Amino acid sequence: MNRRDSLKAIGFGTISATMLLEACKPGDKKLAEDTSESPNADDASRQPNEIERDKKLNDEKFFNDHEMATITLLADIIIPKDARSGSASDAKVPDFIEFTAKDKPHNQVPLRGGLRWLDLQCLNRYDKTFVDISPTQQLALIDEIAYPKKAKPEMQQGVAFFNRMRDLTATGFFTSKMGIEDLGYVGNAPNKWTGVPAEVLKQYGMEDV
Repeated sequence: MNRRDSLKAIGFGTISATMLLEACKPGDKKLAEDTSESPNADDASRQPNEIERDKKLNDEKFFNDHEMATITLLADIIIPKDARSGSASDAKVPDFIEFTAKDKPHNQVPLRGGLRWLDLQCLNRYDKTFVDISPTQQLALIDEIAYPKKAKPEMQQGVAFFNRMRDLTATGFFTSKMGIEDLGYVGNAPNKWTGVPAEVLKQYGMEDV
């Protein structure tokens, strides 16, 4: 199953419009210390206090190494590398999620709680954390929380966590340079004049002019 089929299967269409709009606000956030891939990375359009605040947040660390490893693995499960472009981690989505947790603190408890819920499920089943179980076991657990309508009642906390992870991963990826190129979005760009098309010149008998 390729990336686009995977996103469709896990409900890419349910991504929060509010989340996407928040991600596209000019100067609202940096993806990481190196934000050259972000469409909003032009500091000239931002206030000095915004730049200073982002620098302060980038200097802070919220998730520990184990949590970041889990986030990276989950992000790459949601958007894996394919023939067209790189994976979520190649687009620095984990850094985006780390920054978002600091920039939007209401994400901190749900994300950290969800990561612990995921590890607890794995410890109870396999006596290992999520990053240490096999890929087959990882996907089997994700299948239990990736489809809200099919999920069992006792898995609802996992469903809520995965929904948030999916939203953040898609937002981070599709607002990165790699993600925008993956979509084929060009946006406003200067026109490149290459002259009157040959077929138009021929139509008016001016091909030799």
